[in-house]
Amino acid sequence: MRSEGVDEIMTTKSEPAKSENGGSGQGASGDRASGHGEDRPDRGSNVVDDTRRQLIGLAYRLLGSLADAEDVVQEAYERWYEMSPKEQDAIRSPAAWLTTVTSRLCLNVLSSARVRHESYVGEWIPEPVPGSTQWLTGRSGGASVDPADRVTLDESINMAFLVVLESLTPAERVAFILHDVFCYSFGEVGEIVGRSPGACRQLASSARKRIRDSRTPSAPTAQQASLVRDFKVAWEAGDIDALVGLLDPDVTATSDGGGRVNTVLHPIEGIDQIVRSFVKLKDVFRDLIISERTVNGQPGLIAQRDGVTVSVYAFEVEGDRIKRIWTIRNPEKLKPWM
Repeated sequence: MRSEGVDEIMTTKSEPAKSENGGSGQGASGDRASGHGEDRPDRGSNVVDDTRRQLIGLAYRLLGSLADAEDVVQEAYERWYEMSPKEQDAIRSPAAWLTTVTSRLCLNVLSSARVRHESYVGEWIPEPVPGSTQWLTGRSGGASVDPADRVTLDESINMAFLVVLESLTPAERVAFILHDVFCYSFGEVGEIVGRSPGACRQLASSARKRIRDSRTPSAPTAQQASLVRDFKVAWEAGDIDALVGLLDPDVTATSDGGGRVNTVLHPIEGIDQIVRSFVKLKDVFRDLIISERTVNGQPGLIAQRDGVTVSVYAFEVEGDRIKRIWTIRNPEKLKPWM
């Protein structure tokens, strides 16, 4: 299931259906849209699989966890199949109904996630996913979004973006992702989250400002790949001078072991501290095979021991230097890489 979930995130379609009256069908609370629709996901139909791909892509962006995304989508489908055929037929747009239920379930998970993250051992980093860099850019026929504010699906999956989303309130995150990434109108977002369109507009605006303030200009993919490759070569060679030349003076390195493996519990800041850490860990890394891989749609690295992935590295590049390094070592978050 995990590998299928990865494929669904990385190739997700971006045109979730909406109901004929502009709403999003039934919410998690049980209210249902009336009427019939041709897109009703009959048991065993291809429509179910197509919708699942969209829903997991949405849920992962909202939760930052593939495992949680799969659980939420599974629960949404269980609610659908618990209904009688007559109840299903009464729903105008099953795809929109499933989107509404999934979004509301995600909102519930996000509301409790802060407590879980506070008790998490060390730093919590969103779960990394492997895959290609082929992306669609949004739902056609959706809300009009200023191109200057538009966040495309490729941006919405990268590690730097997901980390920033962690600073948003659950409502801000849902409103922003649904509107600015998946192009739902604020009317549709309001029906999903149970707030007025105006309130959702304010939520998205607040989220947009925080994201804009924290974002750095994105370097071209080829430049990122070159820097990551040079980092790999310098790391393997133990070339400290080369590493120093690749890192921003204010670089930050954050590790996530989840209390399951040994790792640094707090972010390491500054080039001197990070290089010193690499020197200390040189012997630990000696038996690892480092490979270039796509991590959340961007150039990254993985470390393997005896063919098993033990670490995934994501990077944020600013200008011609590496600004941030995220190391994910929690085995629970590395299952898609095994």
